[in-house]
Amino acid sequence: MSLENILLIAVAYLLGATPFGLIFARWLTGKDPREHGSGNIGATNVSRTGGKAVGLLTLAADIGKGALPVAWAMHTTSETTVALVAVAAFLGHIFPIYLRFRGGKGVATMFGVLLPWQPWIAVIAFGVWLLVLGVWRYVALASILAGFTLPISAWLLHTSTACMAAASLFCLLMLIRHHSNIRRMTAGKEDRVGQKPGDT
Repeated sequence: MSLENILLIAVAYLLGATPFGLIFARWLTGKDPREHGSGNIGATNVSRTGGKAVGLLTLAADIGKGALPVAWAMHTTSETTVALVAVAAFLGHIFPIYLRFRGGKGVATMFGVLLPWQPWIAVIAFGVWLLVLGVWRYVALASILAGFTLPISAWLLHTSTACMAAASLFCLLMLIRHHSNIRRMTAGKEDRVGQKPGDT
């Protein structure tokens, strides 16, 4: 692997590791999302603790930090390196060096890396996410089931081995990162979208 590709992968990780949710929440609301709600730095918890506008800004930034390095890599290097860049950006969000490797769950960044690289997989996953969210109103469940579609879609669409490997890794890590949500859902304690305090 060339030095240029190694640097591209490193930049993808460092950009993916940038905690935009924390930055925007502190800048615009003075709150630290890690001290509220689920403690996550992703768009969902930032929206709950800092408001919808800050949540949407975080969502856009988390998608963008995945899409930008992948789009760049697609025009400069091989499919295998593109997959490594995608994985690096995703891992950066989940395990950010700036926050002692304690990051978010990677859903928005996962969509970001797929949009320029595998848009049909992104569309399928987003469709499943919307459907599950609309029926059950659990963001975590929607994210987990969207993650399960990734390797299936990659296989059905006859993508490269590198893409299928990356999609499988995304699926596995998203499941692992949502383990606390799974426990809360099974215990009936997970918040639903639109649920007010005291609702059951």
